Amino acid sequence: MAHGQNGLGVGAGSASVRLDREGIERELRALVRGRVRFGEHERMLYATDASLYQVEPIGVVEPADIEDAAAVVRWCGRHGVAVLPRGGGTSLAGQATGRAVVVDFTPNCRGVGEVDAESRTVVVEPGIALDDLNRELGRRGTGLFFAPDPATSGQAAIGGAIGNNAAGARSIMYGRTSENVAGIEVALSTGERVWLEAGAGERDPVARRLAEGVIDVVRRHEGLIRERYPKTIRRNAGYGLDLVLQQLDEGATAETIDLSGLLCGSEGTLGVTLRARLRLHPVPRGRALAVIGFVSLEDALAAVGPVLGTGPSAVELLDDVVLDAARGNIEYRKYVELLPGGKAQAEGSGLLMQAVLYVEYSAFGDEPRGELEGRFAALRAVVKGLGGVTGMDEHLDEAAMLRAWKLRKAGEPLLHGLPGRRKPITFVEDNAVPVERLSEFVRGFKEIVGRHGTRAAYWAHASVGVLHVRPMLDIHDPEDRVRLRRIAVEVADLARSVGGVMSGEHGDGKVRGPLLERFYGPELVGAFAEIKRLFDPAGIMNPGNIVGAGPIESITERMRINPERDGRTEQVRFPEVETYFDYEDQHGFRGAVEMCNGAGVCRKSSGGTMCPSYRGTRDERHATRGRGNALRLAITGQVGREGWKNGVPAWDDPETMETLRLCLSCKACKSECPSNVDVARLKAEYTAQRYRATGTVPLSARVFGHVRWLNRVGSIAPGLANWFNSTRLAKWGAERLLGVDRRRSLPAFARSLYRQWGEREGSRRRDVEASGREQRVALFADCFTTYNEPTIGLAAKRVLERLGYEVELLPREQWGSGGQGGWGGCCGRALISTGLLEDAIAEAEATLEMLRGAIEDPSVVAILVCEPSCLSSFKDDWLRLKMRAPLALRKKLAAKAMLVEEFVAERWESHAAPAGVEKVGPVVLHGHCHQKALWGSETSAAGLRKVSDSVHVLDSGCCGMAGSFGYTCDRYDLSMKIGELSLFPSVRSAPEGAVIAAPGTSCRHQIRDGTGREAVHPIEVIARAMGV
Repeated sequence: MAHGQNGLGVGAGSASVRLDREGIERELRALVRGRVRFGEHERMLYATDASLYQVEPIGVVEPADIEDAAAVVRWCGRHGVAVLPRGGGTSLAGQATGRAVVVDFTPNCRGVGEVDAESRTVVVEPGIALDDLNRELGRRGTGLFFAPDPATSGQAAIGGAIGNNAAGARSIMYGRTSENVAGIEVALSTGERVWLEAGAGERDPVARRLAEGVIDVVRRHEGLIRERYPKTIRRNAGYGLDLVLQQLDEGATAETIDLSGLLCGSEGTLGVTLRARLRLHPVPRGRALAVIGFVSLEDALAAVGPVLGTGPSAVELLDDVVLDAARGNIEYRKYVELLPGGKAQAEGSGLLMQAVLYVEYSAFGDEPRGELEGRFAALRAVVKGLGGVTGMDEHLDEAAMLRAWKLRKAGEPLLHGLPGRRKPITFVEDNAVPVERLSEFVRGFKEIVGRHGTRAAYWAHASVGVLHVRPMLDIHDPEDRVRLRRIAVEVADLARSVGGVMSGEHGDGKVRGPLLERFYGPELVGAFAEIKRLFDPAGIMNPGNIVGAGPIESITERMRINPERDGRTEQVRFPEVETYFDYEDQHGFRGAVEMCNGAGVCRKSSGGTMCPSYRGTRDERHATRGRGNALRLAITGQVGREGWKNGVPAWDDPETMETLRLCLSCKACKSECPSNVDVARLKAEYTAQRYRATGTVPLSARVFGHVRWLNRVGSIAPGLANWFNSTRLAKWGAERLLGVDRRRSLPAFARSLYRQWGEREGSRRRDVEASGREQRVALFADCFTTYNEPTIGLAAKRVLERLGYEVELLPREQWGSGGQGGWGGCCGRALISTGLLEDAIAEAEATLEMLRGAIEDPSVVAILVCEPSCLSSFKDDWLRLKMRAPLALRKKLAAKAMLVEEFVAERWESHAAPAGVEKVGPVVLHGHCHQKALWGSETSAAGLRKVSDSVHVLDSGCCGMAGSFGYTCDRYDLSMKIGELSLFPSVRSAPEGAVIAAPGTSCRHQIRDGTGREAVHPIEVIARAMGV
């Protein structure tokens, strides 16, 4: 084994052998079959979790299976190298960061064994997410589910739930993870593997040895455990010695005791979970949800006790700060309007709602609806006697409940989108107190933060007294960091004074570990150290958490703003950058770069679109969070060709470019990420800055970016161009020069829409005259409708004329410069996606000038667009690009522009019903990613419903094509894999006679290549039904 000068051990006195990073990497590569990722860029993507902290790990291993994982632990134990097991990386206290070999279980270790129906248990591997596990149990028809439901259940893994002792909204009914685990197979630093479960001591000498040692420690500290441990339903500070004592009180011995509960909440400091036997519960026959609005937080808290008397399965709280954050989010503002009185409040009327309680009921009887209606009746009686109620909504419909819950689950990451330098900070967000003392605790908390010159956001698992409170602080400000430490100490003391504890479910980590001795006293902290030595004599398991935590001052050390790199810390400097986009909506460029809080919502595997490349690769690097971290690190100079050059952006860092390569620029993160991280914009900015810094632009970017010019040339002689594109020579040339995969079909050229536009002028005039009215609309001549699929533009023209509109095709075709430095005529979407932002701005300026007449002419009632990605340029990118054109003009265009089928649906009732409309059969609609992210698939579905009684909108995520993304050799396979995740199977399973509709040209192309079925534009479906 090579020994380097930069030794990497676990700390002074904890390891006799200290190894260099290269030596560790070499040995682990030889040892395991999984991926070993020790490069600077890849390991830095694991330097953060969902907390404030950033610590560079030694490296990362993705074990191929649990045998691989056990081998890593055994090797690290033998060589004194720290180990940090990791699931979804959603920890809020920093316990998933550390100077260790990170073992990421989520890519491969997601197995689910057979369900034991008699015992209602199942053995699972630690890398599967909680929601994925429950979906699998549902798919098998077991009628059972795993009950702990933290807000991060879509991305939090079973191993992490065990490490944190996760609970969630329904813990009043089902308890914490520790109450839902029947056994854990653990890998110890000694190289041993052992199942910890009831009766393990009778069968396994390792389990017996551990049990005898633990019992000895607990018996010696029995009095202090009874005195110091809180009696709250939820508690998760230090090791669960109270759970061991409870079993001893019930007669357990070293042979019979179940130590699996001790592993729950241990944060990976005792061993590494390889498998777990989970207790399952029957899925309720029915659920119901009531949402109650209050005029104040105090009124809502006062209501918790009476509401608990009605027997709910969950009672959750949100305050006005969270609600305000949701109102500022594209995706979540609609969920605020669904709250009782929310729509009236949004319109400036109704009582001001400052807090909300979510009250859920579960039914298990033979008549669930009657049972639930009885619970609602009891709740209504209680609400009548409450003060400050603004209204109550009752939901029995599953879809309505899911919509309502979505806002609650997004509470924490939503707060990161609030304006200002001070943000709601994670450090005292997990206090658990007796329910009857909630109001007292909140009053004390408000006094503390007020005394320190700030305020806080409040939401809670109110049913069990767990408050997630976030004081507003600026961690870049040294004075606010001092306030942070003082508030942390004072709030911990407050929690203890009311019979609570500073952590109910989020754990200790780096933010609360330093407070453990203050809370429990030195004797019990000494007991924790004894427990750790029993399980981890080498001291390598996630060192520095629970045992060996630093002083109070360490709470504000090793943060993202002053991270640890190879044992040294340095305050990160943010550079001054002349950007191409304006970032005022994200509180400046720095705010945009630091927007990702690490919650990992982008790592969900179903629902919505975000993040298609992660779903296809299951690789942290290719999740929105991975890209957000990569961009932050590169732009602040923390990574790059020349190493850490603080405050000097690494615009040409090849590893960052590789991380961005698989981003589809789908914009899903802009809306689905609760923090509004806009990776598509940041990717375009970073790429443009690289072109500026290096002075070079790849040929492929120039060609793909200037696709309008390419399509225009191809449409001059479409037959010849299409023949040539089908030849082997053309495919070989496209592959060699542009990297286009020869398996990908190329879009066909057609005689341009401009050349065909006036050929039905006589019939158009008859339609307009017959309608007895004439209003004007403009149809935007986008690059693909105009030169590749003009039949779509002609269908739009015929439909609009039948409805009585005069239709003008804009911008008019021209071959010279359109002024403003650009040719004009294009929205610039392809230029933006390829990072050619200087060209995009010039093109947008020229096109805007060409559209100015229609924008300002009141007789032009709308500017209609067939291609959603072009409309997203008008409604999103053009409002953010630093253009010379007045923002007011661009906003006017954004307000006037819409999809053509959306316009038809909106105006349908204002016309006499078009004669001869013949309803079409079932329609299956796949919405475009930009459409879904910015204004929703209903903008196409509404038009289709005018001509079909059966319109099914697919929840199909991204198609995988994404403009030029799916063409290239290095991305073709992933493009098709993304399509296979959801879209292709859904299309293949559609009825034979169903019409497949997709407004996006890339989506239609991908559907044809992936399934062999032809998709059509929604306006073509409408035209067919109208007989035009």
